[in-house]
Amino acid sequence: MPVEDKSVIEENVAKIPVGSIQAANGHAGSISFRSKSTMEMNGSNGHQTSHDSTPSMPWFGMDIGGTLTKLVYFEPTDLSEAEEESEVETIKNIRRYLKSNSAYGETGHRDAHLQMEKLRVGNRTGTLHFIRFPTSEMPQFLELSKSKGMATLASTICATGGGAYKFEEDFQRVGINVWCGPSCPLAAGQSPYEVNLTLHKFDELDCLIHGIEYIEDNNMDRECYYFLNPRNEETCEKVTFDFSDPYPFLVVNIGSGVSILAAYGPDNYRRVSGTSLGGGTFLGLSCLLTGCKTFEEAIELAAKGNNENVDKLVRDIYGGDYDRFGLSGDIVASSFGHMNSAEKRAKVSREDLACATLITITNNIGSIARMVAANEKIEKVLFVGNFLRVNPISMKLLSHAMDFWSGGQLKAIFLEHEQQYASSEGSSALPQTVCNLESRTQLCKL
Repeated sequence: MPVEDKSVIEENVAKIPVGSIQAANGHAGSISFRSKSTMEMNGSNGHQTSHDSTPSMPWFGMDIGGTLTKLVYFEPTDLSEAEEESEVETIKNIRRYLKSNSAYGETGHRDAHLQMEKLRVGNRTGTLHFIRFPTSEMPQFLELSKSKGMATLASTICATGGGAYKFEEDFQRVGINVWCGPSCPLAAGQSPYEVNLTLHKFDELDCLIHGIEYIEDNNMDRECYYFLNPRNEETCEKVTFDFSDPYPFLVVNIGSGVSILAAYGPDNYRRVSGTSLGGGTFLGLSCLLTGCKTFEEAIELAAKGNNENVDKLVRDIYGGDYDRFGLSGDIVASSFGHMNSAEKRAKVSREDLACATLITITNNIGSIARMVAANEKIEKVLFVGNFLRVNPISMKLLSHAMDFWSGGQLKAIFLEHEQQYASSEGSSALPQTVCNLESRTQLCKL
């Protein structure tokens, strides 16, 4: 099935030449570990309920990233008449507010096209809703939560990402109790904040792996896909990928930075590589070079630009192809290589600079992913994270690069929900959190 043109961005993808992936300059140190279950991570403590009990509504899960915060809300659709009658007005108001809006202020958004219906979560049936907002807007979110009465409800928010630690004091200042595990004073009942909303923190890499498994299990035959003929807009196809037998697989998680995980089986994975050059780098450099203010604006600029006005290509050095090593003349030999020329700098546009920045970051990520896959002898490579949201340019660059440089053995695999969570950082997909509510309820990082 042909790829649909859903935005101005996709219409302009064909204008961007697909270059080679570059060698990686940055390499994060490898950290090996086996993931633990949520019960093992948090230990047995006074905050754990029995497996037979269910936390009270509403149910939320948060992934607080360096650039974007992703919120998952579970809406029960199997309420009995008695439950509906006994439901407190605050919960009804929260549900109405979240469902009746697709935008919250200028920067908060609910992605209705990603919602998942008729899911079984914690012995309840309902719908998952996906909401995102810039992490820089966290103070406004906390004040909104307080104004809507969330802190007065006996409820639980499960959270992951670095922001679950960074914003702990901010949550407390607005009257939200943060529970951080058995070693935390709050777990021993020493919290001075007499409120009912608690924030349970979970390891984000555990959440990522289990979130992928959860989404694939609940969105079978529709979640994973790859691009066929990604360089040709006329023949490019979005093809479903069978992920029913997943292991082993590689996860390239592109958020503000990049982490690469090798998963060998359930609860058996390790972080094998990474780079500091990720979605945050692209946005930061784009803001610096072009004056743009948002990720969406940066992507729009990139879609209209031509990186050949910024990058030095193979043909700029050899006068054509480098046949001995099979390098075509349109491959990038030096990112930003033309910018040492005052004449070329005078002619370059904001769009060209954004385009070159996007291709530089994407090429670096693809190069590292390709080398790690070869080293680990893994043929399934999933690219996730909100860097890929509204970013078909990078998805198609990665698709071409993985296929070309592996001789057709590797495909870049993407997730439907990673375009937002994984999630609109990137972030995405979304996004980008498997959150265990106390009765083993799971809300997922997309």
